[in-house]
Amino acid sequence: MSISQAVYNHKKQYARTIECNKLDVFSPFHWLALAVDDFFATPFISIGYGLIFSIIPFSALYLFSTEANPMFLIPMIVGLTLIGPIFSSALYDVAWELEKGHSPTFNHSFKSLLRNQVGLWGFAVILLLLLTLWILLAGLVFALYPSASEPTLIELSAFLGLGSILGAILLVVVLVISAFTPQIIMERHVDIMTAVFSSAHAVKNNLLVMCVWGVIILGSVTVGFLTSAIGFIIIMPLLSFASWHAYIATIKTKKTRSFE
Repeated sequence: MSISQAVYNHKKQYARTIECNKLDVFSPFHWLALAVDDFFATPFISIGYGLIFSIIPFSALYLFSTEANPMFLIPMIVGLTLIGPIFSSALYDVAWELEKGHSPTFNHSFKSLLRNQVGLWGFAVILLLLLTLWILLAGLVFALYPSASEPTLIELSAFLGLGSILGAILLVVVLVISAFTPQIIMERHVDIMTAVFSSAHAVKNNLLVMCVWGVIILGSVTVGFLTSAIGFIIIMPLLSFASWHAYIATIKTKKTRSFE
């Protein structure tokens, strides 16, 4: 093999797209049902990670409580949705261990974060940059909040309209690039661009299903905040397990694979 051909083959390993399956529109509800089974199979690990994760939204609610402004709930929901995928990675390992018939442990799930450090932490940097962008945009949007103590809906229209549009755009971007990226990085040891391209490809080919899944995630995060972050103790593990099952059902493998 010539040097040029070797270089070409080496480059082909990067930024490639892994093929995906076509999903049924009701698939997200099946993923959630499987997630419930995983939760009851590993209650202590699930609740343990749920407690750890809930510290973040609880702290955010506490910091913003002095403002007594319900409008802060919008940027918090978007912000938590941005960082959620990276915190779910340890629970992906728990679901993967169950799939293989093993007994999951805290130690093994924590070590999974070191399995593909370059890819996983590179992805974390991408989410951090998106979160930073959202914080900057949220600050600009809040400048439009009316100064009146009891603003009318018309006075709030610019604030709510622009905030909703910007938040929706960022959420769509995050859903597209993170729906399957951390799972692919963890299991397949591929480069980050291959994982991101594969995730985006799968979302594009299952757009309606991913819209349903996105609404479920956003609704769940909202419920978590409305329960003073207590709901995240249960919600976070369930969404993490369901995301792993979404990955299994969507991204193709050489061998037939299922986990029911």
